[in-house]
Amino acid sequence: MNKDFDIQEYMTRGVESIVADALRATLKNPRESAYMVRFAAASKAASVKRAAMEKKGEHIPPFLIASITSSCNLHCAGCYSRCNQATTDEAPVEQLSDEDWSRIFDEADELGVSFILLAGGEPLLRKGVIDAAGERPNILFPVFTNGTFMGEKYFELFDRCRNIVPIMSIEGNKEITDARRGEGVYDKLVSNMDELCKRGLIFGTSVTVTSDNYADVSSEEFISLLSDKGCKAVIFVEFVPVTGESSKLAPGDEEREYLSREIERLRAEHPEMVFVSFPGDEKSSGGCIAAGRGFFHINSHGGAEPCPFSPYSDINVKDSSLREAMKSKLFRSLIDGGLLNDDHKGGCVLFEKRDQVTALQENTRAEE
Repeated sequence: MNKDFDIQEYMTRGVESIVADALRATLKNPRESAYMVRFAAASKAASVKRAAMEKKGEHIPPFLIASITSSCNLHCAGCYSRCNQATTDEAPVEQLSDEDWSRIFDEADELGVSFILLAGGEPLLRKGVIDAAGERPNILFPVFTNGTFMGEKYFELFDRCRNIVPIMSIEGNKEITDARRGEGVYDKLVSNMDELCKRGLIFGTSVTVTSDNYADVSSEEFISLLSDKGCKAVIFVEFVPVTGESSKLAPGDEEREYLSREIERLRAEHPEMVFVSFPGDEKSSGGCIAAGRGFFHINSHGGAEPCPFSPYSDINVKDSSLREAMKSKLFRSLIDGGLLNDDHKGGCVLFEKRDQVTALQENTRAEE
């Protein structure tokens, strides 16, 4: 790990950039812009809080990913969550309750966490948790949803609680989206976009980037279509292979460099939108920002994991505070051991080196 790299400064700049982009993207929407101005102030205060704790030797990441349910109505081809058994068709067992998540949100607010990404499964199946998120205006909650459960009760909630931002998963055009997600999903997503736009509600999209579609999903044609529908954010998520035969779909260095150049172009030509790439260029961030460096993941059962693609845990928030979970021995071993900055083929270093992560997890458990 680069000794001179300041992760706190890097993440603070990243947060400020996202907030500035969001403010610019909502200028023509008075209600949304008013919320973003308030959130910008809250985000700044949170950054100051995190910086003060950093000086005392305690690093607090500004992002948290929360998978709030193991249930989902779709069976998308290549779904990492199903391949990891984090999402199943069985009834949820011993999942965190609405009250558990409410406590976690409060702790996150107190610590200075500014963004909590809600995922699943399908997060809109947990309306109680979404309601609890809406009561924490200091935190922005992007909700990564397949969009199929979006109806009047959620449109009303999004209108009332401007800190909840639906991020709908789309694969590109109708043919590609329905091929991966199921017949009729694309039309439902477009219908949702039209309704959200009509109501003046901010929303975004999440696009899985593969070696097959990287040029299409970053093309002017596709982005202009989303912009015309009122989309304000596009999150490009690089495909992480969960089976050997799917490895060919993972973007290589050439594809990732192309995507990076296109994102820079899109940011310049579409100021009305926010563009984020995950995991993006890890070299510029001093390595992978998972395991608490920039974010970590809480699964639906409470296990604190390095990231959704690395489902290994040695501590559970049912039995500990969020603050204690951030000090996970597994996280510390990954950071101090330099694994997050190891050379790899691109994409997710923790998934590529999952055997080493498993060994570290077993070692931390043996020490207890």
